[in-house]
Amino acid sequence: MAEKYELTQNSIILHNRTLYQIRALRDFGSVKAGDLGGYIESENNLNHDEDCWVFGNAQVSGDALVSGDALVSGNAQIYGNALIYENAQIYGNAQIYGNAWVYGSARVSENAYIYGDVWVSENARVYGDTRIYGNVLVSGNAHVYGNARVYGRAQVFGSAQISGDAHVSGDARVYISVDFNCDFDPHESVMKILDHKEIFPILLGIDPGLDKMILEKLK
Repeated sequence: MAEKYELTQNSIILHNRTLYQIRALRDFGSVKAGDLGGYIESENNLNHDEDCWVFGNAQVSGDALVSGDALVSGNAQIYGNALIYENAQIYGNAQIYGNAWVYGSARVSENAYIYGDVWVSENARVYGDTRIYGNVLVSGNAHVYGNARVYGRAQVFGSAQISGDAHVSGDARVYISVDFNCDFDPHESVMKILDHKEIFPILLGIDPGLDKMILEKLK
């Protein structure tokens, strides 16, 4: 397939690297031939195949790659070894770096930072001032937002909502529809979790007090 863009002479410096504004050479997706896009360091940062594109003031550098039908826009920055692909969209002032992967139909926006070995996929939404790092997995229909911090080897999936000033870390697995907000009542939240009997086998043995509550639920 013919190349879909070229590097122009318009350039900026980011992290001591020179990035060049791109110009479309043909129509594809919502882009028309002649449209100016965002900034990339080299053609290794943006595939010529499919409809992926970098819009506005967005910047992609280092060994980062945008491919598939992924879109990067606004003031977003993608760098390091990050991969953005399939139908993912990154926008606002979001930053994705390290070895992070964002794919599927995931959306990362506003002032969210994702780095380390994080994978964000499926229909996950990450926004606000969130920070996600370490070896975290975020997937399904999960939403992580506000000032939330998710790190370690945590997994957030299903319909989970992580928000406010919540911190999720270690080997935590959050996958049911419980809103972990900074103002939450711990007892009330635990009782909501215990409405889902299908997860009892996972919870048993974690804490004697929790075991007692589960046994009460089973009566």
